[in-house]
Amino acid sequence: MIQKPRGTIDILPDESPVWRFIEDTARKVASNYGYGEIRFPTFEATELFMRGVGNDTDVVQKEMYTFYDRDNRSLTLRPEGTACVARSVIENSLYADSMPLRLYYLSSCFRYEKPQAGRSREFYQFGAELFGAATAVADAEIISLADAIIRNIGIKSVSLHINTLGCSDCRPRYHSRLKEYYKLNISNLCETCRDRLETNPLRILDCKNNDCVKLREGVPKTIDFLCDDCGEHFEILKRTLTKIGIDYRINTNIVRGLDYYTRTVFEFISDDIGAQGTLCGGGRYDGLIEAIGGPSTTGIGFAMGITRLILALKSSDNNIKSKYNENPLLYIASLGETASVHAVSLAEKLRAGGIFAECDIIGRSLKAQMKYADKKGAAFTLILGDNEIESGKAQLKNMRDGSQTPVDINDTDILRRLLGYDK
Repeated sequence: MIQKPRGTIDILPDESPVWRFIEDTARKVASNYGYGEIRFPTFEATELFMRGVGNDTDVVQKEMYTFYDRDNRSLTLRPEGTACVARSVIENSLYADSMPLRLYYLSSCFRYEKPQAGRSREFYQFGAELFGAATAVADAEIISLADAIIRNIGIKSVSLHINTLGCSDCRPRYHSRLKEYYKLNISNLCETCRDRLETNPLRILDCKNNDCVKLREGVPKTIDFLCDDCGEHFEILKRTLTKIGIDYRINTNIVRGLDYYTRTVFEFISDDIGAQGTLCGGGRYDGLIEAIGGPSTTGIGFAMGITRLILALKSSDNNIKSKYNENPLLYIASLGETASVHAVSLAEKLRAGGIFAECDIIGRSLKAQMKYADKKGAAFTLILGDNEIESGKAQLKNMRDGSQTPVDINDTDILRRLLGYDK
């Protein structure tokens, strides 16, 4: 038997309604904030991620799916979405439009990581990006958008963690102090972080090795090394979040895993789904557009994992499959060949009117049809026999309470109302 590649998932029909609910909710909320959808290729030039994400990051060094095409060009399956959006903004001159530029996307991404709950090698994200707004109020807007999506999905027990990484003026001082701290404790660093100490010491703060995690207790904090502008930016962000009613925690260990971040970084963390509790992560990346060949343009954004959102939603609501299922199913059972043909015709008329309808197409007995309807979770059933076809009347049965209502089987408008489609 051929099986799916390790680290990938099948999204089966009984799970799809929840996925669509989350995706549709995210789209609707983003649209209310003025964000428009953007779509981009599944693979990009490898150089985009080396320059945009950072050549020294784990994503580029260890996790990318990179291959050469027949013209010997190095291409990579997208490991994240922000660099792809930034490339599209440059290539299509979207930066020339009126600013700010608000964009969102839904896409699959690919990273070679150890599969575990909430983490796979092909994973699905909703992301939002805001270009051309350098203010802390813009940071608050993007955080507010993520918060609104999570709330509208119905996920509970989530906390917002924020930090600031400073800018190109004040970050070097922090890097210097960070190196001093870790050099004093170099024997306790993992081998990977010993290499990071020279290339990018911030990455050590993102390491999951137990020994490296223990060292965080005494690590210098970014907020103690901010220049005046970055300090004021962070203060305005905190005041704005308080003003719009979003609670937050300052977490100086948040650095995110990509090199393009500057100043504000943040994560929404669930208390209910274990180690992979980060539902959403993002931050400001004011130098990204310029780093990959575009004009100097500020940016901030986030990405949230759909799988993790579903895990968190399940922890909040054990009945999500039925809650987010499609419109109620009407099952049309039939007795005999003539009724079977009539049932198919009626189902077609109802489907054309937007009603979710099924009928028997494999010749089951009436008993087997009703068992099938129950298994499918049909909300209503109609039974058609010779008498019903001749009279044009049948009994519409509500499968939840057992009540029956006589209906004209040729009047689809009445059926729509009785089935609740006109609410």
